[in-house]
Amino acid sequence: MPELPEVETTRRGIAPHITGRTVTGVVVRQPALRWPVPADLEQHLRGQTITEVGRRAKYLLLGFPAGTLIVHLGMSGTLRILARQEPAGPHDHVDLLFDDASCLRLRDPRRFGSVLWTEDDPARHRLLRHLGPEPLGNGFHGDHLHERSRGRRVAVKQFLMDGRVVVGVGNIYACEALYLAGIHPARAAGSISLPRYRRLAEAVRERLQLAISCGGTTLRDFRGGSGRPGYFQQRLNVYGRTGEPCTRCAAPIRQIRQGQRSTFYCGRCQR
Repeated sequence: MPELPEVETTRRGIAPHITGRTVTGVVVRQPALRWPVPADLEQHLRGQTITEVGRRAKYLLLGFPAGTLIVHLGMSGTLRILARQEPAGPHDHVDLLFDDASCLRLRDPRRFGSVLWTEDDPARHRLLRHLGPEPLGNGFHGDHLHERSRGRRVAVKQFLMDGRVVVGVGNIYACEALYLAGIHPARAAGSISLPRYRRLAEAVRERLQLAISCGGTTLRDFRGGSGRPGYFQQRLNVYGRTGEPCTRCAAPIRQIRQGQRSTFYCGRCQR
């Protein structure tokens, strides 16, 4: 599933090509995504110019003078800039056609993505209004994590992946940040001290920034807006490395299940 670095990589990849472009048409081949694509989407977008390409959590926000197109890539979605005459494949569901004969194409084999329109402030949209701070923004720090964790018995990994606490820290980056901070993923969130949460917040920032600089993590489906894969998987310390030696202490990396997801950690380095 594309996580925050993959979505940010996509945003950076498509923004230079579509900002300032005017939509001349919309092609919807499959409206039945996670939520139905609005039937009147072309009426809203035709003749409008994209003013900005933003991101909130794992949602891409295409800004227009009259509103915002909210795009989520779901489990396996990608956005590509193509010539509009490029033949569509069986999983190419939505095209935005532009005035320079290019198009922005959503490919989503599992159809868990979404394309929604709002004329209101997108921050107040039902999908976005309850989200926590951005992990790379000024509102995210160890003091925030410590305050939100008081009295919480949930495992710290699940706490870190809660979008109401902080957005965009998915399974891969939660495992990697907890390793970097030396925190066991099954520890109760409320039992962790402020200094350790400060280390964890810095580890989250460091891992996400590195992943973005590497173009994201390609484990199965992800390709950035340019179509190139990400290479952060070559920098993973624990994720997917069950039984391999820890790079710090050489103890074997362990794997457990938490919340129906695999968690990877070092039993010696993480406490």
